[in-house]
Amino acid sequence: MYAVVKTGGKQYRVEKEEVVLVEKINANDGDQVVLNNVLMIGEGKKVTLGNPMINDAAVMAQVIRQTRGPKITMIYKRRRKNSRRKQGHKQDLTLLKIIDIAEKDGSKYYITPLVGSGLWGPIWGFVAFEKDCNTVFGASFDHKTETPGLGAEIRESFFEDEFIGKKILDENSSFVSIDVVKGGAKEGSYHQVDGITGGTITSDGVTNMLKTDLEIYNNYFKTIRN
Repeated sequence: MYAVVKTGGKQYRVEKEEVVLVEKINANDGDQVVLNNVLMIGEGKKVTLGNPMINDAAVMAQVIRQTRGPKITMIYKRRRKNSRRKQGHKQDLTLLKIIDIAEKDGSKYYITPLVGSGLWGPIWGFVAFEKDCNTVFGASFDHKTETPGLGAEIRESFFEDEFIGKKILDENSSFVSIDVVKGGAKEGSYHQVDGITGGTITSDGVTNMLKTDLEIYNNYFKTIRN
């Protein structure tokens, strides 16, 4: 899947996991940002065009670092005035990594960015909730330095897909979050997913990240549910 987004007055074609340089976005290194101005989304032969933007579509990205473009030299010269001035300029830019592209027509979803710690470094992700602000519509996770084949598998679809349909509230509407369980989740549980074999510390990091960050967002969700 790819998307064409508009940010900073320019348009960019982006795909998941791609790194792209865009006009400066006011965010810190490691922050997650949501680009809502999506002009087009394509997947295979299917193409969706906006008018001018696509409703209920967004591109999630993480800021890798703030940087500057190459130096541009401008020379100002006044005819017959013996006047010449030289000026340089470097454009402020932001290097982004595209995490996910989301599209859903006609329905409202709430996307929450998450940040936590794994075994070797930071982990992060996005969880999208249905309009009840309780049921998970989708999840996306990533990391910086987790062990390949072990903790690094939090970014794989087999792990992310387990979160679909899970809930962060119990039957009494109390916040309980979602646990990543070593040895496997209880059958039929709405609040557990299977842990990653050999990636216990990273799995625990995801559990802590969900609990800490979603508890904060749940305070906001309460106002929507009411």
